[in-house]
Amino acid sequence: MSSISALFARLRSRRLATTFVILATISGAILLGSYTAYGVHGQEKPGDTSDATPLKIPTSSVAPNAFAQIAKQVGPAVVNINTRTMPKESSKSRRMPANPHGRIAPIPQQPDQGDEGDGQAQGPEQGQGPGGQGNFQDFFNRFFGGQAPGGPDGEDPGQERDSLGSGFIVDAKGYIITNNHVVEKADEIYVKLSTDPDSTDLGRKARVIGVDKATDLAVIKIETDKPLPTVKLGNSDSTAVGDWVIAIGSPFSLSQTVTAGIISAKNRTIEPGASGQFQHFIQTDAAINPGNSGGPLLNMNSEVIGVNTAIFTQSSGYQGIGFAMPSNTVIQVYNDLISSSHKVIRGSIGISFKEGLSASVGRVYGFKNGVLVNTVTPGQPADKAGIKARDIIITIDGRPIKDGNDLVADIASRRPGSSARIGYVRDGKQADTTVIIGDRDKVFSEQASNQEQEQPEKGDSGESKFGITVREVTPATTTKLGTSGMVILSVRPSSFADQQGLQPGLVITHINKLSTGSKADYDKAVAGLKSGQDVVFEIMDPKHPDLGINFVGGTLP
Repeated sequence: MSSISALFARLRSRRLATTFVILATISGAILLGSYTAYGVHGQEKPGDTSDATPLKIPTSSVAPNAFAQIAKQVGPAVVNINTRTMPKESSKSRRMPANPHGRIAPIPQQPDQGDEGDGQAQGPEQGQGPGGQGNFQDFFNRFFGGQAPGGPDGEDPGQERDSLGSGFIVDAKGYIITNNHVVEKADEIYVKLSTDPDSTDLGRKARVIGVDKATDLAVIKIETDKPLPTVKLGNSDSTAVGDWVIAIGSPFSLSQTVTAGIISAKNRTIEPGASGQFQHFIQTDAAINPGNSGGPLLNMNSEVIGVNTAIFTQSSGYQGIGFAMPSNTVIQVYNDLISSSHKVIRGSIGISFKEGLSASVGRVYGFKNGVLVNTVTPGQPADKAGIKARDIIITIDGRPIKDGNDLVADIASRRPGSSARIGYVRDGKQADTTVIIGDRDKVFSEQASNQEQEQPEKGDSGESKFGITVREVTPATTTKLGTSGMVILSVRPSSFADQQGLQPGLVITHINKLSTGSKADYDKAVAGLKSGQDVVFEIMDPKHPDLGINFVGGTLP
């Protein structure tokens, strides 16, 4: 038995040894394969590539499309504009903050006033529109890196500021169109062409020929000893929504950037009231960003049909909505700025009106088209011609007037000293008169401004129908306004008066054309009103009598 046990032990030993040999062989094969596949540094060793064919750069090319052709043709005339503003002595006085467009905001709680021939058109309250007006951003004043918070327009007057924009050459002698806000407040302006050497040099020094704040346009000039490449301007009136357009500029300092899109809309006004009455933009979804400002918007004929000016944004960058000043406006402004006066001269007759009146106002005053006059500036053309507040201007030289924008465009385009025949309706009767057009700037500068404050008096009337309490104005207020009336003391929330925008401190001078100069007159006018009837208030503000009459109204519930 012992010999048998010894035999089995020898067999197990040999079997175990054989197993070790097999395992060692397998391990060695694995290690050898690994060594073969990887180099000394552990990287995989390439296999045999003798059958691989090297790639070659093709000689064929894709035929250039229209976008490429336009970019190549127009690009050399699009310039990069750098401005430098030197440190200014800090002022201890505080000024009004700029609104998102970089312009002074209107007086709080006061409707934007319009002037026909200079044409201030009253518009919606500040901040209305898609997303609120605060989302309409001016490229230069908000997004260029040089303007840090601190000053009235966001800049620190104690620091040097460098900013960037775009422009385009329209005259081979070096005349360039850009935005006013690109060069405004700049102490030094430099222009760099696409053909200029790419260096740290800012470019060629430029000087301002003229600016027009009303349209946010400017003309600058660089000196040159040889003709420069130019763009061709097109007719913006011939464009249509859906047309392809191209924008070229220097967004975020990336010069000669080309983007494409379509015309999304025309005749867009993004700032209400007088500030925006000469700014009727082309809207586009071509990508434009900070730095594109002042650059061209082109049609598919390589013609400039707009100057990129503003964007709608909630992120300080492109969101698919940009605005360009139409080329037809640009051409008119450019021709005035290169004239001997270097300024844009617009006509005016010295009246004001409110745009966007309710249908109730039209029904009560008996008109569908035309302009209801709020104020007539004493001593100015309309006053001399006999036009009065509450007149409805319906024609100019026999041509029907559609609305305030139509009136503004017509009168503003006329030269001071020329005459126009104004047709109007007063108390239901048509009449006409000849007006000598005045200079808009002079008309504005001669308008008296009365900013005196007055405390409203107390009393009550009309509470049940309107939701307001009123009292007769003082003799001092009557003198200030040039008329008597009832001052509003309180307005009940959600009442009819509240829905029409009436506020304490305002004075009601008429209701449905009936005078409310005394409490008896007011009570009589109120007593005759019934549910479902149109009610129009004629309102004046004692704090701002220069703004004249404001017509507000609706249908009495």
